[in-house]
Amino acid sequence: MKIPCRLLAAALVVATAAIAAPLAAQAQTPPTLRVGLAEDPDALDPTLARTFVGRIVFAALCDKLFDIDEKLGIVPQLAERYEWSADGKALTLKLRAGVVFHDGEKLDAAAVKYSLERHKTMPGSNRRGELAPVASVDVVDALTARLNLSAPFSPLLAQLADRAGMIVAPKAAQAAGDKFAAKPVCAGPYRFVERVPQDRIVLERFADYWDKGAVHFDRIVYTPIPDATVRLANLKSGQLDYIERVAASDMEKLRADKRFKTAAFTEIGYQGITINIGKSDKAQANPLGRDARVRKAFELALDRKGLVQVVMDNEAVVGNQWVAPTNPYYAKNMPVPKRDVAKARALLEEAGVPHPSFTLLTPTTSDAQRLALVVQAMTRDAGFDVKIQAAEFATSLNMADKGDFEAYVLAWSGRADPDGNLYSFDACKQPLNYAGYCDAATDRLLDQSRSVRDLGERKKLYEQIAARVLEERPIVYLYHRNWLWAYTNKLAGVRQLPDGLLRVQGLKLGS
Repeated sequence: MKIPCRLLAAALVVATAAIAAPLAAQAQTPPTLRVGLAEDPDALDPTLARTFVGRIVFAALCDKLFDIDEKLGIVPQLAERYEWSADGKALTLKLRAGVVFHDGEKLDAAAVKYSLERHKTMPGSNRRGELAPVASVDVVDALTARLNLSAPFSPLLAQLADRAGMIVAPKAAQAAGDKFAAKPVCAGPYRFVERVPQDRIVLERFADYWDKGAVHFDRIVYTPIPDATVRLANLKSGQLDYIERVAASDMEKLRADKRFKTAAFTEIGYQGITINIGKSDKAQANPLGRDARVRKAFELALDRKGLVQVVMDNEAVVGNQWVAPTNPYYAKNMPVPKRDVAKARALLEEAGVPHPSFTLLTPTTSDAQRLALVVQAMTRDAGFDVKIQAAEFATSLNMADKGDFEAYVLAWSGRADPDGNLYSFDACKQPLNYAGYCDAATDRLLDQSRSVRDLGERKKLYEQIAARVLEERPIVYLYHRNWLWAYTNKLAGVRQLPDGLLRVQGLKLGS
């Protein structure tokens, strides 16, 4: 029998007992680290996974070939070093010796080959586009793997520093087949124990981890709590040690509370609204999907500065592209458009739909729903009738994947290389292309941008891509959020990395 959280604020007890109740049962004294997530992850299989919160769990569960540092530099993890061929079409990896999977099997070059091929060929893989130029993988020796490319691929190291670089245990994956997510086996600092959907994910310390000296908790319990107010209440009551995505409106008081530490730093991803322009029949069923003029009017009806102020309490940076305006790859030829309601109305009249109506799908998280409501109010001034449909996050992703939406509030947590924010969303038939955008000329430019390493050359290509994609608006980019964290002041070793993921190595809980 689960006991309600005793220390939640009285005003929240009744309204949130169903969510908060599991936390008291999970509450333990150290060495358990208790983490509050804003959503429940989707599949805990790095080949299939799509969610940001899933990446938080994977940071403890599945090591990668590489990782990133605070300045987006690529650093070793399972691969100790690498070497490019002279023509840029082969990458040789030297693996760390003595690494074992959670099932006791050795991690070697054959396992790397298996995992990368699984990422590329498994039905439903969301890593396929990220590794598309990898034509084959050779096992040079037990600790050396060579990735052979069909063409030079500048984002490859960045891809291998995320889920595409996670190596799964071959025997366990082969035995489990498409059920691997139910009991994932990797080579991270923690191994999988159990998952209760919408309630908890439990990991325990892996005794044979290659860097065991950096691991100081016996267990980690991840608890999904979509409501930011409830998430914060559980931190304050001592039921959680760390929460991600604090509501921006709560940050000022938290910063003044000496019981807690906070972090705020700009993401490398974006907050946007994806529009179904070709994913399914719903693209043609409403004017927003079938007419670019209506999409332009929709964007002109939005005040991005107002969105940042009202939705994010100014804890975000205004933007209109897949990277922030401060990013060296930002396309300056396509600046942030200003709100122009009169022009928006004129475009709708020109399109013959002065009062277009569509449904905006939104996850049930607090920030997403708040954004949807403000967008609804802003666009009403131009004549739009926006209806809001809320769905649990993983459910909303499945709806997007099937094209069962007209427009969708969807944030992307971002990748170290801009290609990771762009290619899988805008190249034809890519796994994350929920909008259904497909343009042959854009595809050619995207492929070129992946084959050059020179910043100046890539930037010119991104300017051409921006001129095409931003005119069609499969995604209306809005802003780049600050990652807002809060955690007990007893938790030491927290690193602020640009991808917003909590690294568990080095974390300690003091007295």
